[in-house]
Amino acid sequence: MNELDVRTVLLWIVVVLLFVVHFVLHIGFSYGRGAPDLLTLGLLIAARETSLGRASVLGLSTGLLEDAMSVLAFGANSIAMTIVAVGGAITRDLFVGDSRHFLPAYVFVGKWTRDLVHWIGMGSEVRQPFVEQAVLQGAIGSVYVAGIALVMSWVLGAWGEA
Repeated sequence: MNELDVRTVLLWIVVVLLFVVHFVLHIGFSYGRGAPDLLTLGLLIAARETSLGRASVLGLSTGLLEDAMSVLAFGANSIAMTIVAVGGAITRDLFVGDSRHFLPAYVFVGKWTRDLVHWIGMGSEVRQPFVEQAVLQGAIGSVYVAGIALVMSWVLGAWGEA
């Protein structure tokens, strides 16, 4: 196997592990909102590596998995994750390479977009006020996930000498 194949296999192993750990933390350990949104992080990483169509199918699939645990706002996660995946796949054509500054900004914007679209997709009966849920909790959650992406990238050596 050449270096590109090893990188691709490692990347997909990390994405699958992020998905599994997300559900273990959220469902298995019942941490709920206290656990980081590793599903969105894994989706954002995967979306930059796949085509637009595959990214949208992956976004819809992960959104449906997340919606399976949400009785009150069914469908909001599916819409949000699909939009985030499509946006992530499009960024591959707009931004070449992954730098120290790009990865945290990409994850921050992607996670915040997911929270905003999810808030819009929820019914007015179950959503909290915009400033509280979309702005404050969305920003804190985005910083949390971007920090995890930064540490994960550093540990995995994704930057090399950059």
